[in-house]
Amino acid sequence: MAHLSILRYPDPRLHTVAKPVAAVDERIRRLVDDMLETMYAADGVGLAATQVDVHERLVVIDTSPERDKPLVLINPEIIARSTELAVAEEGCLSVPQVYDKVERHARVTVRALGRDGQSFELAAEGLTAVCVQHEMDHLLGKVFVEYLSALKRERIRTKMLKKTREEQRKT
Repeated sequence: MAHLSILRYPDPRLHTVAKPVAAVDERIRRLVDDMLETMYAADGVGLAATQVDVHERLVVIDTSPERDKPLVLINPEIIARSTELAVAEEGCLSVPQVYDKVERHARVTVRALGRDGQSFELAAEGLTAVCVQHEMDHLLGKVFVEYLSALKRERIRTKMLKKTREEQRKT
């Protein structure tokens, strides 16, 4: 397995719309494993392939307290949403150390293929529902900061660019 590099906002590649996975083959299973390793190493609860510069419809999630129940969503689609909305504080591995409140559907049902290529449906609520919607946004080229005000977004963009420049000077 390999630790993958996570793109940082405002990298324009984060706005690429992902294409469907054509086949769940060994390449995709290896990507799933690498993404899970990367997500766990970064202490995240979700990671979309877009964030590691692979523009295919693939998401990995693990919201379990023990961090031992990985969920793989290949070609996911939300097939049901609750009318009830909920506000939760979100963060993102592509926008490190930035957290803000975002309103999303309280419950969603998603249909996807698993790591084995088999279709399944998942009814999600709470953190898992937030995570599914957040990661699926990445597949559409959308980062959670786009739900925030223009002023907040610009401050975050400036902060991320400054952080990137500082890190590049150190190397």
